[in-house]
Amino acid sequence: MERRAFLAALAGLPAWRVAQAVDFAPVLPGQRLVFPADHGAHPDFRTEWWYATGWLKLPDGAPLGFQTTFFRVRTGVGEGNPSAFAPRQLILAHAAIADPRLGRLRHDERSARVGFGRAGFESGRTGVWVGDWRFEQTGERYRAEVRAADFAYALDLLPDGPPVLNGRGGFSAKAPDPRHASYYYSRPQLKVSGTVTLDGRLLPVSGHAWLDHEWSSELLPEGAQGWDWVGLNLDDGSALMAFRMRGKDGRALWSAATLRPAEGAAQVLAPDAVAFEALREWRSARTGIRYSVAWRLRVGQRLLHLEALLDDQELDGARSTGAVYWEGAVRVSEAGREVGRGYLEMTGYGERIRVG
Repeated sequence: MERRAFLAALAGLPAWRVAQAVDFAPVLPGQRLVFPADHGAHPDFRTEWWYATGWLKLPDGAPLGFQTTFFRVRTGVGEGNPSAFAPRQLILAHAAIADPRLGRLRHDERSARVGFGRAGFESGRTGVWVGDWRFEQTGERYRAEVRAADFAYALDLLPDGPPVLNGRGGFSAKAPDPRHASYYYSRPQLKVSGTVTLDGRLLPVSGHAWLDHEWSSELLPEGAQGWDWVGLNLDDGSALMAFRMRGKDGRALWSAATLRPAEGAAQVLAPDAVAFEALREWRSARTGIRYSVAWRLRVGQRLLHLEALLDDQELDGARSTGAVYWEGAVRVSEAGREVGRGYLEMTGYGERIRVG
């Protein structure tokens, strides 16, 4: 999300986070995305994220899921203050490894104001960091480096083609009112290679990943409780992004999807062509929140079944974004046959995402 925790990046920030009137840059239809410039940061907008998720394979063939998310937040504080201490921009980051043998998500988080070398971002190309966590781009190749308390990874991600623009040329609506929109593109089917460190052991890994880059200045649409989002790499080389904004009663307020075939142009699906149906529920022993960890997803004429790699993929981001959400690896099947793998995000199943 739209996935997503991008809007949640404002949740839980101190009360002064938008203490003064600020003219954030608007998201407007018809604005053409330009690359490589739009791979970089857009600091005039309120919020932005770079979000990479994927499946990895260990040397013995065992699967892992991984997540790297970097948020940039323009706080609206200290805009006229020349001091380097003014918290005009923040960088927040989440990282995770989904390990079925452990039975739960390994995860960590970081946050810092931009400046003093503690955190920063680049324009013109992807480059964002907080402490020794980094996500950056050299040419077409991306590099994710994370060192956490009980895991680490250093991964190279190579795209298989140009960015896929979601919505109308990258203008991605989140509600019937066009004010609620973001600029949003994806890079599916990324080929991954690198290393993961688990329990003190450095292990080579390979796999496939998905990258989203999204930026906006709008808040959560009125009546929205949260959202459900998927980014799926399918075995035939195609890729699917789908999401729905969800009301407090669990019903969809708005839905959208983009299907990129193995060859040819991406297809944008209308809201009524996308439907999420929950099939199986899991309850977190830590928070008491219930999440659906198996889904039936209808996109156009296709009916896909999603099943979690492991049920416990809840991520508590209380120390950074303030959001608790489920972000996890899922298997994809169609007509009883596995056809791909990807990631599912679910937000707003506890408290409503607090934004602004």
